[in-house]
Amino acid sequence: MKCVRGLLMAVLAGILASSCVRDQPVPLSPAVTAAALESRSLNDPRLRQFVLAATRPDAPADAPIRWDLASLTAAALYYHPDIALAEARLAAAEAAVITAKQTPNPVVNFTNIVGQGLVAGAIPAGAAPLTIGPAIELMIDTFGRKEARTTEAERLEAAARWDLGTAGWQVRSRVRAALLTLWAADRRMALTEQRLDLQNQLVELLEHRQAAGEASSLDVSRERVNRAQIILAQHDLDLAAAEARVQLATAIGVPDQALDGISLATDVFDHPPGLGGRADSSLWRREALTRRADIQASLATYTASEAALKLAVAGQYPDLALSPGYSYQYGINQYQLNLTSTLPIFNQNQGAIAEAAAKRQEAAMNFIALQAQVIGEIDQATVAYRKSTQTLASANALQADERRRAQAIAKSFAAGQADRPTLVSTQMEAAVTALSNFDALLQQRQALGSLEDALERPLYGPELLLALPQAPLPPPPRSSS
Repeated sequence: MKCVRGLLMAVLAGILASSCVRDQPVPLSPAVTAAALESRSLNDPRLRQFVLAATRPDAPADAPIRWDLASLTAAALYYHPDIALAEARLAAAEAAVITAKQTPNPVVNFTNIVGQGLVAGAIPAGAAPLTIGPAIELMIDTFGRKEARTTEAERLEAAARWDLGTAGWQVRSRVRAALLTLWAADRRMALTEQRLDLQNQLVELLEHRQAAGEASSLDVSRERVNRAQIILAQHDLDLAAAEARVQLATAIGVPDQALDGISLATDVFDHPPGLGGRADSSLWRREALTRRADIQASLATYTASEAALKLAVAGQYPDLALSPGYSYQYGINQYQLNLTSTLPIFNQNQGAIAEAAAKRQEAAMNFIALQAQVIGEIDQATVAYRKSTQTLASANALQADERRRAQAIAKSFAAGQADRPTLVSTQMEAAVTALSNFDALLQQRQALGSLEDALERPLYGPELLLALPQAPLPPPPRSSS
């Protein structure tokens, strides 16, 4: 009997040892992680492979990278910690699916009692004075519990996958906004430099006139003040450009020095695609309200809550456990088969069912509230884009008039009918108008970016997001009446 017991324990220990997963410590050092973040560069070979694969899959491995909106977005998808965080949450959701699909492990009971019989002579001759009773308890999932757990975990996994897509869109949005800010600072700087050059000419001309007694000191002082204001505006633009570079580096997930020596292409904002009537496209609107990543994530969360309610409903029915066993008792071999079950006679799991039903309703309301929010975002972005486009058209018309007036004055100057201060003043007015026109242009570009975010449709360039689930999902829930 000792041999049988020893063999049983050895087999059980072997099974447990062969199936165990050993934990490997992964230390986290602030100094190491900080050094890794500080050393990130856009010249990293693996990053270059990733960017080329995402933007130009047919290009050779040593092809130069043009750091435009698409390439910078790909770099952000590679580096930004929000993507890594979303991927980690997705991995946790995938692991939860494995847990939900697992069959419960059996429970082993082992009884060993050594002693004498209560009645003298009750133990048969040659029998060992002990009781050995190994038994295995097998848990049986009933009433669809396992299927409900698995469905809930799978839908939460789908929600985590869509959340990864949402993180990708948010990364793209931040990169686009930072690059647009940098583009605006550079364009304003060029226009301001042109205006400063004209202002210097005007001050010089007035100083010569003042020396000749043809201009007052008040006129010269006024233009000198205007020049000083332009110079201060240049300093502000230098600061804005530096801040935009830091904002862009942060949006990518690299330190500011990673952009040193990198030529950034911002021409996508010079000539973005014209939307025309497509800005009010009912197809785009419908797709945004049904296929946006956060919409799909919310819908998957709702279907998970339905599975959780199904699991709670199954909890009002008895659980079953089957326990086959064998016992050796004072020389007598006994075989047994026990069946145990919970008796839901006091509460029938009504509390858990009520909670699951309330959470399902909450998930439905969250979904509907999100759709309402998306509708508001689309409406606001569409109106802003339409109105800013109209404003830009008016500003372009005013600038064209100012340009024609400046050309007329230039012809008069060439013909000797206008003096140089008049010519420079007219050119200054055209430069000021150009800055105002650029403000309208920037508002239109910003509105286009807001529309892109609301629709989650790449209006400024190709779509560079992570793979998302394409399987059709259930229709959106209806609000209960």
